[in-house]
Formats: sequence, structure tokens, C-alpha cells
Amino acid sequence: MATLYTKVKKYLEANSKNYDTEKDNIVLQNDTGTDYIKSWNVSGVAKPTDEQLATYNSTATTEENNVVIKRTRKVAYGDIGEQLDEIYKDIDAWKARIKSIKDANPKE
Repeated sequence: MATLYTKVKKYLEANSKNYDTEKDNIVLQNDTGTDYIKSWNVSGVAKPTDEQLATYNSTATTEENNVVIKRTRKVAYGDIGEQLDEIYKDIDAWKARIKSIKDANPKE
């Protein structure tokens, strides 16, 4: 299940808003063991209900999973300077290594 943060982000995007520009107008909290929206002051967009946020769970989960995959790939790819050296020396070996990393860490 996706985090409340990501579901709120998707809700805002669906309503032509950006979380980064609205983050000061939203307070997410967890003092009861459950994440919830403590305050919401986004101009032109009503505070979402739990049911509305639930509709974004699938796309939010996919986004979160792809962030993990991107980080995993970045570590596996290694330093860009080393990659450029590898390309210069043997582009076919580099392509095979990158393909194996992508195959082992597919995006959703």
C-alpha cells in the first residue's frame, strides 16, 4: 500500500496542483498509529476523503516501487566516469551489463 504522502501527491497532480508548491499548506501527521491529513489549505482543491485517496493507491504504489528500482539501478550502474571509460573500451560489454541491470530491476 502506498504512503499517504504519495497518494496526496497524486491527488494534487490530478487536480492540476503540485505538492512541492503546496507542501506548506498541507500537514500530514501520524500520532495515532495511522497517517492522516491534519490540516489542508489548498486553494481551489477540497481536502480529499479516504475514499478519494484510495483511488490513487495503485498509481502511487507504482510510483513508489519505481523510485526504489531507480535507486537500485543507479547503484548498480556505478560511477558515470567509469561507465564512459567502459563504453570507450568496449561498448558491447557496457550495453550487455546495463541490459542485465535493467532486466534484473524492471520498472512496473
